[in-house]
Amino acid sequence: MAKRVFLIVLDSMGIGEMPDAHLWQDEGSNTLGAIRGQAEFSCPTLESLGLMNIEGVGGGVPAPAASFARMREASMGKDTTIGHWEIAGLISPQPLPTYPNGFPPEVIREFEEKTGRGVLCNQPYSGTDVIRDFGEEHIKTGKLIVYTSADSVFQIAAHEDVVPVAELYRYCEIAREMLTGTHGVGRVIARPFAGEHPFTRTPRRHDYSLTPPKKTLPEYLLEAGLSSISVGKIYDIFAGRGFSESHPTVSNEDGMNKTAAIAARDFEGLCFTNLVDFDMVFGHRNDVVGYARAMTAFDAWLKEFLPTLQAEDLLIITADHGCDPSTPSTDHSREYTPMLIRGKGICGGVDLGTRSSFADIAATILEYFGVEPGDTAGKSFLREVQK
Repeated sequence: MAKRVFLIVLDSMGIGEMPDAHLWQDEGSNTLGAIRGQAEFSCPTLESLGLMNIEGVGGGVPAPAASFARMREASMGKDTTIGHWEIAGLISPQPLPTYPNGFPPEVIREFEEKTGRGVLCNQPYSGTDVIRDFGEEHIKTGKLIVYTSADSVFQIAAHEDVVPVAELYRYCEIAREMLTGTHGVGRVIARPFAGEHPFTRTPRRHDYSLTPPKKTLPEYLLEAGLSSISVGKIYDIFAGRGFSESHPTVSNEDGMNKTAAIAARDFEGLCFTNLVDFDMVFGHRNDVVGYARAMTAFDAWLKEFLPTLQAEDLLIITADHGCDPSTPSTDHSREYTPMLIRGKGICGGVDLGTRSSFADIAATILEYFGVEPGDTAGKSFLREVQK
């Protein structure tokens, strides 16, 4: 029977501050801790797998069905791109550039010249607040709303009736070509919106990632003749490198449904899923209750998904960073992340402790498929959990 791995990233599900969290002003952050006490939080399936047994979490069950670990980020950062790259075996020793005071005048000037449109805002902003505050001026002038955050992002918002989505994507491609080297931000993001003031963001967001500087897990699998399937924004995060298929999503529910549909197919290789609502809809909006409800919904889906796994399937659940919705900050937080691994050939209850890098996940998956790790980082824990 074909070997398959389902790697699911609960985007921003951190489980407590890392020792160097103070360098990012993230002392005290604990995304899971912020939501687990809510009445809306009910995750019996994740708890039965061992989520609460992970070091530092507390409140575990006597006999977890999965093996588990606390993952430490070795890269210098706390953003989506760096987190996913590390999960896929690439450690980033330098942080990607951020712009707490907006982008330099020369960057904005070049962007205006190449697009033929002016720019509004150019400062860190909430995505919903920026269209509320600048949307009407954008409609009157046709200028593009350019903004950033605490993350390494260059975001462009435009009303779909003023700038057609295809044109907005073209502007993002221009920005992506510009922003390399010193100004090589992790992602350029198209943020289309619609309607009347205060306006609503549409689901046609599109991310343009910096190309990984080295080969990562998906590329090694694809080169070995295995399927490498993206669900959600994974394809964008890796600039499309290493994937045989891409399935964009508009919500967590959509991502879960597409993952289940792929699991019902015959293939051999990796299904790499990102569930973005935890981060985009709830973490960045400081919506503690909404985050708790989203975790409860995922847990209910997981209960139905687990019995569909075949004899040679592995399920790995993890995260890429934190985004504590209970702190004053609306940005990502420097946190440990969880790792649960389950499969019919995997022992339950093995405590793998605190790992030195997210990259251990890539190393484990490569070993499972018998693919040489090449230049990827990480230490496999496969033999520690196999029956």
